[in-house]
Amino acid sequence: ASLKQPGLSLLFPGFWADRTPVHEAARRGEIGQLQQLIESGACVNAVTYDSITPLHEASLRGQAQCVKLLLDAGAQVDARNIDGSTPLCDACASGSVECVRVLLSHGAKVNPPLYTASPLHEACMNGSPESVQLLIEVGVNLEAHDCHFGTPLHVACARKHLDCAKLLLQAGANVNAAMLHETALHHAAKVRNVDLVELLVEFGGNIYARDNRGKKPSDYTWSSSPTAKCFEFYESECGNPALYWELGRQIPFGLGIGSSNPFGLGFWPSNSLSDPILIPFLIPLFLFPVWFLSHF
Repeated sequence: ASLKQPGLSLLFPGFWADRTPVHEAARRGEIGQLQQLIESGACVNAVTYDSITPLHEASLRGQAQCVKLLLDAGAQVDARNIDGSTPLCDACASGSVECVRVLLSHGAKVNPPLYTASPLHEACMNGSPESVQLLIEVGVNLEAHDCHFGTPLHVACARKHLDCAKLLLQAGANVNAAMLHETALHHAAKVRNVDLVELLVEFGGNIYARDNRGKKPSDYTWSSSPTAKCFEFYESECGNPALYWELGRQIPFGLGIGSSNPFGLGFWPSNSLSDPILIPFLIPLFLFPVWFLSHF
């Protein structure tokens, strides 16, 4: 499935009337026919009324050999169709890792200026961790924002693609990025995916974030469901890893009262103690002076 909005070609079938034999050969993966057309002088950059080129066709159909043949014959690697999508967007939508690889090797822009879904959005929608990894390796913008779908992490979580979400987070995607105040954790809650919830919380997802309706992620779960119980565990004082994480990070700076986090513990961030394994040992050491002073 693709994130792209329906183009004119889908609304008005007649818009396909100007399709050339090159378009057809590229779409069907007819390598021999395509080669003959190119050798006879056919234009590899011919466009339909909605600006679809043969390279768009081959990319969307996952025809990697045709993609390479067209590019070697001079096809424009970053041509845009009426929706603004490039062949790389279409290749990511098709899930063809080989097409993505060929396009990137020919200089396709990984971050084309778009008003709609980026190549990374499309790869996350399709659920192709291989494509996501390829895009990350060449410097894709992890926070590319689509006005309908938010960030690629939003898309990965809404589509329940755990592997894609993990790759994005490991690469540094903002776990608490919001669209209309809705975070990836809200999406994970809505699709009732415990694994996604655990992953997002592990990377610092804010379980108390509220969307534009004033709802927390847990508000979108069914009572007594595994996802609801997961949130109940995290929201409990003893089960919330974020509480211990904050304490473990902030102890060197002392304790204060504030509103910088959901627990009312106001600190300036510090990474001087970043190993969660130390936290159970640090908390007693931190609390002992308080107990001592109150009893003597």
